Amino acid sequence: MQLALAYKNFAANRAVSHIGLGVTALNTAQTFRAAGVHADVWPIVNAADLSSRLHTSPVSHVVISAPWIQTADLARLCADFPETQFAVNCHSNLGFLQADPSAMRLVREGLDLSRCNWNFHVAGNCHRLTRWVRAAYASPCLTLPNLYYLPAKAPKRELYKAGTLRIGAFGATRALKNLLTAAGAAIEIANARRADLEFWISAGRNEGAGPVLDAVRQMMQGLPHVRLVENGWQTWPQFRQTVRHMHLLLQPSYTESFNVVTADGVAEGVPSVVSSAIDWAPDNWKADVDDAGDIARVGLRLLSSRWAPGRGFAALEKHNRGAMVDWKEFLR
Repeated sequence: MQLALAYKNFAANRAVSHIGLGVTALNTAQTFRAAGVHADVWPIVNAADLSSRLHTSPVSHVVISAPWIQTADLARLCADFPETQFAVNCHSNLGFLQADPSAMRLVREGLDLSRCNWNFHVAGNCHRLTRWVRAAYASPCLTLPNLYYLPAKAPKRELYKAGTLRIGAFGATRALKNLLTAAGAAIEIANARRADLEFWISAGRNEGAGPVLDAVRQMMQGLPHVRLVENGWQTWPQFRQTVRHMHLLLQPSYTESFNVVTADGVAEGVPSVVSSAIDWAPDNWKADVDDAGDIARVGLRLLSSRWAPGRGFAALEKHNRGAMVDWKEFLR
């Protein structure tokens, strides 16, 4: 058994990208390799590139991250490589899929393709999406969740006690990421702790969020105890260092299927306030995403909890174990 995890290579090079899909593929491959399954990450630019890779490096299973390859090209791949199992894995829940004008068309065409090809499957990376596909279209749909490679033991960190409070709300700027509510919660947390605040956000990738970043600037401008840090897009190892620098993360997304930033925090011992959309996280990390005060309440509790990092680590380990069971249905 040999697994290739293919994603769209915007950089047009063979190196693993530091966008979300590249990081997800890398973590999934590392987790499989640690479990004794041969897995590789393939950055590809189009279907022809994938075909060329398969001719030179045949594998038994290919998972294509996100619906972006045209259906006719997928059908040609299935015909050219009849002994290879292909799956297109939807990388987000319905809320984020609406941002891609062709995603749902490709999903529906893929469901039709799966009915007439023994070696093609549609999948989703969360059970909420795959349950909906089965119920709405009466069609099989695999669940292939994100896997996140973890160290053997949970990292240990000192609790925040005093000094500048560093809170991060990272990721591409999208309206559904709920950044302004996170910013409001961060200010409330800093006031409650009588602390100077550095509020860190990712800068350089505004994906349809319009004036959200300007609204955050307006909220914080002129506050003497608050500094907004617009952190440029980094490589993933550099970003992990930035996450390690935080005392708390806020990820109150309206919709998600996994959320890599929360997992990065777990790997570095930094807890996150999240929404119920990030279902694998501990229940006591979750807050009402439409209530900045509730996000602040949960955040203040996590800042004072010596158990929060370990509980996050255990929750992500549990997610990985369940995800492996789902993957085996495809890989067997």
